[in-house]
Amino acid sequence: MRTFVYTSHPARVVFGSGTVGRLGEEVERLGCSRVLLLSSGPLAAAAGHVREALGGLLAAEFDGAAMHTPVEVTEQALEALRDAAVDGIVAVGGGSTTGLSKALALRTGLPQVILPTTYAGSEVTPVLGETRDGRKVTRSSPEILPETVVYDVDFTLTLPLSLTVTSGVNALAHAVEALYSAEANPVTDSQALDAISRIARALPRLAEDPADVEARADLLHAAWLAGTCLATVGMGLHHKLCHTLGGTFGLPHAETHTVVLPHAMAYNAPAVPDVMRRIADALGVPDAPSGVHDLVTSLGAPTSLRDLGMPGSGLARAAELATSTPYPNPRELTTDGIAELLAGAWHGRRPEGPPSTEAKLARLTEQVVASFAQAPDPRVRTLLGDLVRHLHTFVATNDVTDAEWQYAIDFLTRTGEICSPARQEFVLLSDTLGVSSAVDLLTNSRTPHTTPSAVLGPFYVEGPPDTPHGGDISKDLPGTSLWVDVRITDTGGAPVEDAVVDVWQSNEDGFYDVQLPDLEGPVLRGRLRTDAEGRITFWSILPSEYPIPGDGPVGRLLKATGRHPFRAPHLHFMVDAPGHRRLVTQLFVSGGAYLDSDTVFGVKDELVVDFAPQSGPTPDGRRVDGEWRRLDYTFRLAPLAE
Repeated sequence: MRTFVYTSHPARVVFGSGTVGRLGEEVERLGCSRVLLLSSGPLAAAAGHVREALGGLLAAEFDGAAMHTPVEVTEQALEALRDAAVDGIVAVGGGSTTGLSKALALRTGLPQVILPTTYAGSEVTPVLGETRDGRKVTRSSPEILPETVVYDVDFTLTLPLSLTVTSGVNALAHAVEALYSAEANPVTDSQALDAISRIARALPRLAEDPADVEARADLLHAAWLAGTCLATVGMGLHHKLCHTLGGTFGLPHAETHTVVLPHAMAYNAPAVPDVMRRIADALGVPDAPSGVHDLVTSLGAPTSLRDLGMPGSGLARAAELATSTPYPNPRELTTDGIAELLAGAWHGRRPEGPPSTEAKLARLTEQVVASFAQAPDPRVRTLLGDLVRHLHTFVATNDVTDAEWQYAIDFLTRTGEICSPARQEFVLLSDTLGVSSAVDLLTNSRTPHTTPSAVLGPFYVEGPPDTPHGGDISKDLPGTSLWVDVRITDTGGAPVEDAVVDVWQSNEDGFYDVQLPDLEGPVLRGRLRTDAEGRITFWSILPSEYPIPGDGPVGRLLKATGRHPFRAPHLHFMVDAPGHRRLVTQLFVSGGAYLDSDTVFGVKDELVVDFAPQSGPTPDGRRVDGEWRRLDYTFRLAPLAE
């Protein structure tokens, strides 16, 4: 049983497109009438939209927000705030303006409304990091948490791609560290994994089209989720390193997160393999740390601290600072270990941890799939690739053992050995696993206005004997006589002349002729041709329910799994006509046994029909003593063009 504590932080979130139009309403909802607008120089256009939305609620502006929230900038903004006698704060921008807003709120107690333009996520956290004398200090307090966040996707549309990527990876870092936090819980786990999936999905799309509104919305949604994780649980090594590097060496915030994240993940991976597996699954990669590095590289984002301006001579000091104060982290922190981590990040190396079994399997799967890349038929290439992936996934998911796989191979070998021209055990296997019916359903769905198809079954034999209209395919075998009167039409109801119709069925004991070696020649099967009216007529006997063969591997499979072997009573038809699709189907006896549990899953409601009881004169004058049955049915064929 998992033990956890979950604490939520109250905040109001407004999310959508054009939501800046609701800004005035949200400000007044907090009881404010004179607000200070915070921004920075590059955000002039966004600030203009906010200024317009605030109207008379705007009392003063400060556009000097800076990275890492230096206290001297906060003091300048505080002076502007007091001079204007404001009663609320509105901030538009990324982490810098949000940080400044939080610093002011902490000092004044004023309510905040934040309009993010990046994906930093700090707008939903009660955390503030301030820089004083070259050192960044982080604190957490309920007074720091903004009261309202207005997410307007439109405000992110002009964010440069480079900043989009680094800001998105910054959000990814919040989600990643939430999963191995000492305070992790099921709620934040779910939010973090959702955020990771959205980020992995959105960033490549935005790299192709930065104006993709849906991808922007997905990424902004992820930033909110990731920020909520950051607000709820404590962060670890990655965030400590980034604060150290940013506050001490002046490195850009989001870019530093982007470079460091895969290396921090690789450092912690040995201590939290299950977390890394879940992250890898959410990213859709075999290995989480290298997967994040590869994502960053593919998006053209920075991968090296050196390229961000970090001096190599500062790595040792950074490692000492990062380990000077204890803090929760899944793996023990050592100065040497952190120094090695930072060296890898400084050089921009791809983190290479010990390859997991999952990573090895993923590489094996892709190698096998790639081996079919030169197949001349693209459909064959696709089918084989998907088959390999599904088989490998089945083996991995179920942790199949050597003995189990050998048993499966032996089973298939026995299945092949029992096959003959009169018995197709592989078809029987496909039928009892429902695969034949699944393929049939897909086939039938492509021609919805025609008679439903059904499985072929294992007892069809090529070249059945020609049978005249009104002939008897039962050859006087015992059973209830059955008169069959069938029409073949196209989808418009016009008769189809000269269609070839093969029919076959079991005897009253449930056996096909190929199962009865003492019978002479084919029986209970025949081939007829439709007349000008599209009709065929013939005599037979009422089909019975029957067990599929139980003396082979498939029969033993059913017995071992507690399944019955019976098929519902039915009559087989195969119809071929020029210009039309072949129809393979069955008609089931209404009221017959096993209609709701047919062992090959072949029954369809549309194919359950009346084999109506009759007495007295027959359609062709044949003498029948006692009850006989009559089947009338119209088959509708699909044209080849469909």
